[in-house]
Amino acid sequence: MAATPMIAAIRGTHDILPGDVEKWQYVERVARESCERYGYVEIRTPIIEREELFAKGTGESTDIVQKEMYAFTDKGGERVTLRPEATPSMVRAYIAHNLEHAMPAAKLYAMGPMFRYERPQKGRYRQFHQLDVEVFGMENPAVDAEVIDLAWTLVTQLGIAQAELVINSVGCPACRPVFQAALLAALGDNLGRLCGDCQRRSATNPLRIYDCKVPADQPIIDGLPHSVDYLCEPCATHFVGVKTHLDAIGIAWRQSHRLVRGLDYYVRTTFEVLGQALGAQNALLGGGRYDGLVKQLGGGDRAGIGFAAGLERLVLALPESAPVAPPAPAFVVAIGDEGRAAAWLLVRELRQAGLAAQMELEAKGVRAQMKRADRLATRVTLIVGGDELARGEVTLRDMATGEQRAIARESVVTAVRDLL
Repeated sequence: MAATPMIAAIRGTHDILPGDVEKWQYVERVARESCERYGYVEIRTPIIEREELFAKGTGESTDIVQKEMYAFTDKGGERVTLRPEATPSMVRAYIAHNLEHAMPAAKLYAMGPMFRYERPQKGRYRQFHQLDVEVFGMENPAVDAEVIDLAWTLVTQLGIAQAELVINSVGCPACRPVFQAALLAALGDNLGRLCGDCQRRSATNPLRIYDCKVPADQPIIDGLPHSVDYLCEPCATHFVGVKTHLDAIGIAWRQSHRLVRGLDYYVRTTFEVLGQALGAQNALLGGGRYDGLVKQLGGGDRAGIGFAAGLERLVLALPESAPVAPPAPAFVVAIGDEGRAAAWLLVRELRQAGLAAQMELEAKGVRAQMKRADRLATRVTLIVGGDELARGEVTLRDMATGEQRAIARESVVTAVRDLL
């Protein structure tokens, strides 16, 4: 009889296995701790949303909406999509639950999977994971600087070396049309020499020409105008304020006119943190200000700013020295049936005391149990059975030093805690 063929994972998805999942848990833990130190609270939004949320929020002209969304008609006849990014969902929840009144400061973060149908490559998948951070209702450039500070803190707390902060300002609805007109005028006859995507973008969102990665287009794009040279007075003042605040807290930055970000809702500040060790896909995180998005999605006229960090890329960028390993468990070795019964009680007592503890649940000899303890890289082994039980003692072996001693049964938890 032929073997049943294995069902493969969908292209662009990946399993996170033991050995790697500890790195993910470490990144997620540092992300949560960093956000909460800065006063952010967690929110969890649905993975599936109405398609129109992203058509209106992310932008009809973006590649995400045009090419990459997993959108379909459900059994009730409604057009829905797996979320390709988190910001529109966060804005929807902010509006729907009247969070501007429910919270003294609407500072939110979320973590979870996103979905885009794009070509898989290192650090980029069709199901990927993001940390998303958003602030609503505050316009001061100090807020921009604090959001960037949080992003930078996350990267430095993870120990990621050779990171670089890049910033820009893309203006606002008052000054951006002037810049776009100057951009198209500067392109002139060269527009026809650009790739098809750039020619399409010139009619829908000209700023996104700066996102082009086609090598042949780069000399033309490098000669185009810079958005900061066309800022209106309020936008220019705001950008100066952001840079002044960053300088005050000692965060180095580089200004790049190429940084426009790929989404239609961005205004004024845009930023990215790049990881130099990641190769071509080197953006660890990116974000910016989106002051008109809340109103555009049906809420009040409230400012917004935030960033998204790709968890896959943060994990890839972790240094080898990152403390990702979980605490080594205590291992209880049982001798005989009486020892197994006593070991079972001892393992549970250790766990109830908040300590990691394991034992071999199938009956095996002492030698096999000790080998298992070695494979688990345990720091402390407890031997229970026979003579120890009669004396009300447990033999404790420090696996780092090889030292072995008898301790009273009632002192086991304290002794193990002192070692671990």
